[in-house]
Amino acid sequence: MRAPSLKATDFHRAFGTRPVSRTAHFVLHVLPRQSVGHPTPGDLSTPSLPSGFEAVEDMGVVTAWRLGMVLPKKQARRSVTRSLIRHQARDALRRYGLLVGTAACAQGAEGWVVRLKAPFDRQQFPSAASAALGAAVRAELDQLWSHLLKPARSAPQTLPAASGGKEAGA
Repeated sequence: MRAPSLKATDFHRAFGTRPVSRTAHFVLHVLPRQSVGHPTPGDLSTPSLPSGFEAVEDMGVVTAWRLGMVLPKKQARRSVTRSLIRHQARDALRRYGLLVGTAACAQGAEGWVVRLKAPFDRQQFPSAASAALGAAVRAELDQLWSHLLKPARSAPQTLPAASGGKEAGA
């Protein structure tokens, strides 16, 4: 079953976060998971369960990753180009979804939003859906997703400052 589409409020939530990855043409935002309070037994649609059974709401089932895309006409004038980018972005999520899933769970994410921030050069790619443009989009999306797989840079270790002041007994 396909995950539900992103709504306008989902895009607002995603754009309210800092981008997790950037390339020359794309920005990747994480869609934070909504914190929903635990339902009370009166709110559940199922009656009380016999012992040994667990309610579906308590099973912690991970839903499929959701992907939203913002491909403005200002950045990609032709619909063929936007469609090519859309197909490449979905394919990239299929390739990297399982790999970045652990990072997403650690961040409390339920999905991603890919935004096209700059147009591709029409002089370099005159055709709206050429193989060269498809390869360039694929390479850049791979770079965008693979950035999430790199281990987080650890903060530099600071040495304790030498005590140059007065001692307690002096």
